[in-house]
Amino acid sequence: MKLRQVLGLALGLVLAGAVTASAQDVRYNFDKQADFAKFKTYKWVGIKGAEKPNDMVDSQIKAAVDAQLKTKGLTATNADTADLYIGYQVAVTTEKQYTSFDTGWGYGPGYGGGWYGGGGMSTTTGTTSTIYVGMIAVDMYSTATKTLVWRGNASKTLDTKAKPEKQEKNLAKAMTKLFKNYPPPLPKK
Repeated sequence: MKLRQVLGLALGLVLAGAVTASAQDVRYNFDKQADFAKFKTYKWVGIKGAEKPNDMVDSQIKAAVDAQLKTKGLTATNADTADLYIGYQVAVTTEKQYTSFDTGWGYGPGYGGGWYGGGGMSTTTGTTSTIYVGMIAVDMYSTATKTLVWRGNASKTLDTKAKPEKQEKNLAKAMTKLFKNYPPPLPKK
């Protein structure tokens, strides 16, 4: 029974590590002097020199951001009088991922705290694969002060090789995580 518990724990740790390694990473920063309570409307703008995805991905990104901003009480507009201008940038790069696993037993603790006698047979198998790491950076500019007031980054979000349903799901999940702390907490007095 102890062996099963140890094996179950080991398998759980391996799976948790695999999930953590592929999890989306989100970060944000903001202007502590900005009064986010005053921002009620926003307008999408292009960022000069930013890499732009194809039109479908552009629409999906904007829809995912729009859905989150709507829950935060912001309204999209095409008017130049919007409180915020919002733009985004994307970057899709590749990384090599190495995955290995061991198929046998070697020396180590045995039943009852003893040690297995003799040598053990073990085979380690490994594979490499290319993973796509897609990052989105969302910028919010105050139209009144013409300054950047909020920036959020979500990595491991865009995957050009994924099916459309998976792409949309990844975007929605990333934007939910990214805007979790928007508006930023009020400064402590």
